Amino acid sequence: MPFAVLVDQTGRKVKLPARPKRIISLVPSLTALICYLGLEDELLGVTRFCTHPEGLKGRKKVVGGTKEVRYDRIRDLRPDLIICNKEENTPEMVSALEQFCPVHVSDISTISDFLELLKDYEVLFGLPGKTGQLAGEISRELDRRAVANLPPVKVAYFIWRKPWMLAGGQTFINAMLQCGGFCNVAASTSRYPAFENDWPEQWDRPEWIMLSSEPYPFKEKHLAEIRELFPEARILLVDGRWFSWYGPELPVFLKKIAGLRLQEGGQ
Repeated sequence: MPFAVLVDQTGRKVKLPARPKRIISLVPSLTALICYLGLEDELLGVTRFCTHPEGLKGRKKVVGGTKEVRYDRIRDLRPDLIICNKEENTPEMVSALEQFCPVHVSDISTISDFLELLKDYEVLFGLPGKTGQLAGEISRELDRRAVANLPPVKVAYFIWRKPWMLAGGQTFINAMLQCGGFCNVAASTSRYPAFENDWPEQWDRPEWIMLSSEPYPFKEKHLAEIRELFPEARILLVDGRWFSWYGPELPVFLKKIAGLRLQEGGQ
């Protein structure tokens, strides 16, 4: 009998003949989760964006990025499981990789999606009960949110420049903004809406602007440019990991985002 059979979050059937011992992760936040689960020794290949835990890239084989990989390096590692994500990795990559070995693809746009993934990973890696502590910490942090009774602040969360691009609805970033006491002005749009120069009339004017550190590395030098577009708004440079990295630090990130609302938005 196979070790594990499950349907991943994109509806693909994943069948493992034995417990995976040679893992490649092409999703930075899930790389951190795999290490949290005690599987760093089984993790052989990562992307150049897999920066956590600190120093991991120096201990593992870097097989490329999240959109392009070195298939020869992956093949040479002889993996028995490859970890992918619907947003991070392309369908073409998944199709090519599953010629080598089983591929599990996550699809996470809410915290509930991540909690479901934790259950899948317990089956996938043969770790019953291993994720319970993390799931409990996340649930408790959501239950005791200090921002729950504050009026939500209208925010635009920028992820790219030239063209300007925002995090829209049905994204994990949007879910984290909501948990932190913010109302995403682009929540009713596509996942990542873009505009060139003029703010779209159908969107509310934001009270706050958040400039993310990733994927575009917004810096202090970009603040003046944004102020010309939004002279009335509060502008913040924020750590993109807080809003887009689902993983073992999620309870901490929830606290940090709520802290932004409390410290900057005022009680």
